Amino acid sequence: MTIKKINYWYLSSIAISLLVALPVLTVFASFFSTTSEYYELLRNTFLIKYISNSAIILIGVLSLTFLFGVLSAYFVSFYNFPGVNFFKWALILSFAVPAYIYAYSLTAFFENFGTLFALLTWLFGEGDYNKFIPKFDGMLGAILSMSFSLFGYVYVLTRASFYHQSNNLIEVSKNLGFSAKESFFKIILPSARPAIVAGLSLVAMECLADFGTVSFFSVSTLTTGIYNSWLSFDDLNTANQLSFFLLLIILALFFIENYSRGGAKYHQSSQGFKQIPKIDLNGRKAFIVTIFCSILFFISFLFPTSQMAYWTFKFPKYFQDINLWTLNFNTLTLVFLASLVLVSFSFLINFGNRISKSKFLDNLSLFSISGYAIPGVILAVAFITFFSWFSDFLTDIFGFISIKKFFIGSVIGLILAYFIRFYSLAFNGIKANYLKMNQSIDESSYLLGYSKFRTFRKIHFPYLKNSIFLISILIAIEIIKELPITLILRPFNFDTFATKAYAYASQDLLEAAALPSLFLIFWAGLLIFFTSKHILSDK
Repeated sequence: MTIKKINYWYLSSIAISLLVALPVLTVFASFFSTTSEYYELLRNTFLIKYISNSAIILIGVLSLTFLFGVLSAYFVSFYNFPGVNFFKWALILSFAVPAYIYAYSLTAFFENFGTLFALLTWLFGEGDYNKFIPKFDGMLGAILSMSFSLFGYVYVLTRASFYHQSNNLIEVSKNLGFSAKESFFKIILPSARPAIVAGLSLVAMECLADFGTVSFFSVSTLTTGIYNSWLSFDDLNTANQLSFFLLLIILALFFIENYSRGGAKYHQSSQGFKQIPKIDLNGRKAFIVTIFCSILFFISFLFPTSQMAYWTFKFPKYFQDINLWTLNFNTLTLVFLASLVLVSFSFLINFGNRISKSKFLDNLSLFSISGYAIPGVILAVAFITFFSWFSDFLTDIFGFISIKKFFIGSVIGLILAYFIRFYSLAFNGIKANYLKMNQSIDESSYLLGYSKFRTFRKIHFPYLKNSIFLISILIAIEIIKELPITLILRPFNFDTFATKAYAYASQDLLEAAALPSLFLIFWAGLLIFFTSKHILSDK
């Protein structure tokens, strides 16, 4: 009788949620293990520098992304000006350019005898232009690269919030005698606060998780410290202990974002809602706003794309040195397999949560989706730590053959790590659409004699198939750009566009890095273009 009552949907949901939560648990457990001599050396020397550099970059990136994201969202939401419909979707193309590729472009353009030098020489003839060309490297280069790559998070969420603000609020502000400036700071901006906080929280998590950009600019942060501890000094325990500090910061940001999102509304209910009519801008104001959006679009997307294209066509020999077929195959294979696994299991878990109605499972799911807040470097290190321990445990207790080779340095391990890292995107995306389905639909299905599985297959899947397609594409974009997980856990001699570009850039071969970078931007940009109408949906 007991066996018959087992809810297999419930058990499978718990099992998968625990799997996703393993990296967090591994890092926390490792922190309390014995410290090594290298860790003691770091604690007394470079640890403060790691933390302070991470904090400075975070503050700088948050400030710039707030400025770029909020202003651009405000302009396209409330005003009509030349090109507004173009900029509305074009500004999200910044998502297609990872921060580390932006860093390559920034360096290539402003370095001594770089692209800007060549441009000035072509325009004005020979000259000592290097002494006039500014240098964007180190901390400043990292901040700028991340800011122009990540402001899209703030832009998309804030624009959606601005759109759903009722004209009634604006009319109230006018009746109170507020100027346009006062209305913005006292009415519009406070109403969009939850969305802005949510966007900035995502920026913060991505910023703290960054490895490729800070590594390229030789800025010592917690992520580079974690990577060097494991790779350069073969000290996995120290890598985990450094991960603990970064994980605490990121989890704090994650829960702040969740609290902010859950404690306030992004928009008013549709009852009594009155759409805000856009204000037509003319003359000087229209010119200023158009120029601002044009410059932002150019710097965030056209600049890095043009730089990579310039290097690619200037040095065609690298077409012969790079196997594009293999890079395309490897990248797209990982994208397809990871997206399929993520969407399938997230779909199943959401259904399990829906039919079990368990508070414990809801809380466990909330904890498990924190995997998205875990930097790729931490996740990869925790992944290696756990499966090394688990393999040794099975070998010692049961005499099993080592299973490390199946999960470390394998495509299976990569897919599993991607699953943990991007589970939040898939789970939350499907959950948001599941919440739109009334429970009475399920009850009616059961009354008609449908089993739970048949209800899942015949009713839920057809209803959610469009959202599943969209979520799959968003996951694909993230996997195409992912660097540290792929770099650390990939099989030997297995490259994607991201790892190939990083390998060349780390050897100061920016010209060679241009071709894989350009293809990465192409695939990510193409997917963003196809999903832009959904991302910017006003419904």
